[in-house]
Amino acid sequence: MASNTPFAPPLALASLSGEADADWARAGADYAGAAFLGGIALDADSRAAARDLVARDRTEFLPDDPIAFVDRELTALTDVPLQPAFNVRSATVEPIAEAARVCRDRDAFLEINAHCRQDELCAVGCGETLLKDHERLTNYVERAAETGVTVGAKVRAEVTGVDLPELARDLEAAGAAFVHIDAMDSEPVIADVADATDLFVIANNGVRDAETVREYVDYGADAVSVGRPSDNPVVLERVRDAVEREFGLEATR
Repeated sequence: MASNTPFAPPLALASLSGEADADWARAGADYAGAAFLGGIALDADSRAAARDLVARDRTEFLPDDPIAFVDRELTALTDVPLQPAFNVRSATVEPIAEAARVCRDRDAFLEINAHCRQDELCAVGCGETLLKDHERLTNYVERAAETGVTVGAKVRAEVTGVDLPELARDLEAAGAAFVHIDAMDSEPVIADVADATDLFVIANNGVRDAETVREYVDYGADAVSVGRPSDNPVVLERVRDAVEREFGLEATR
């Protein structure tokens, strides 16, 4: 586990495309210590891919000005007691630095999306394609870190040809502070990454109850995140209580 704890309780709300905005984060603030807004497509190619996703009935954020949208949504969380973060997609590096500066100025984390696997996003070099492009992903992290923002990446296990512990070491060397791992059905990868780096490791996938929280904590996760049920207060309360027990935080409530 990493020695630093950038948010408490160590429970995050994971981004849901087209749904995870400031209102969503505010609604979950009684349960979580952090909220990852987004994902948001930043450049022309990623926005074109997002429009294609909308055309086949997926929900996406498509504001006229994505950088202004990031700023506006983070500003709306100024009075909310949680750590905000923004999950961003881009086929080019320049908008990453621009979004990073906004996040830095709003005391938010920047999360680079190397996770989504929709064909439309992968075709333009976002999501899982970026995860497989080691050099480009580390360059994104470097460019963001140069702004002074707290930067990390959302990644996925079980991707052919991707050694997550090795990648995590390189992301750390490039300036990343955290890694957010969708463990899929390979939960032990959390331990592999935690042992390989000093990154703050957020474990995602199937976090619903005390059993799943305990499993990820035993593997060395520094925090867990809730995805699809992040708007369900029954699930969030159950997970928060489990997080507080497993991380020994009950006495601080």
